[in-house]
Amino acid sequence: MTEAAILVIFPMLVAFGGASDLLTMTIQNRVSLLLIAGFALVALGVGLPLSGWGVHALGLLVVFPVCFAFFAAGWMGGGDVKFISAIALWIGFTPELLEFVFLVSVYGLVLTLALVSVRQFVVLPNMLARQDWLARLHDRKSGIPYGIAIAIAGLQIFASTDFFKVIG
Repeated sequence: MTEAAILVIFPMLVAFGGASDLLTMTIQNRVSLLLIAGFALVALGVGLPLSGWGVHALGLLVVFPVCFAFFAAGWMGGGDVKFISAIALWIGFTPELLEFVFLVSVYGLVLTLALVSVRQFVVLPNMLARQDWLARLHDRKSGIPYGIAIAIAGLQIFASTDFFKVIG
């Protein structure tokens, strides 16, 4: 049962958060809250010792203030901050956390450059421009849905986490 939870909870919620940001430019609070609750369930299921809980909490506590500063500077949305922090809880304060943050920054850069280029040089055909989510994504005044980059990096790094190793 725990293995099924590991294989379903994290990937499903992370993929949903990334898709939600793509389509609506928001990541609802319940996605991050469900990630935190799912972490607690899985941690209890695998019998994570108290020190393990601390290592995972430290992952969140290291990522959140930095990303909150990015939010305060206007570089990230609040949903992105909560989303990346909840994912950091699953990863913990491990070498994989550094890899995750690096991948988020690389994918975020690629996403930003691609969207800025498309917004500047590509004119949407009328049929596509009528799609609200695509028009919003193409709008130069719109932000960058970093949740996409966060989700891709989270899904990529998940197979390296201690939780995933429980399955094997």
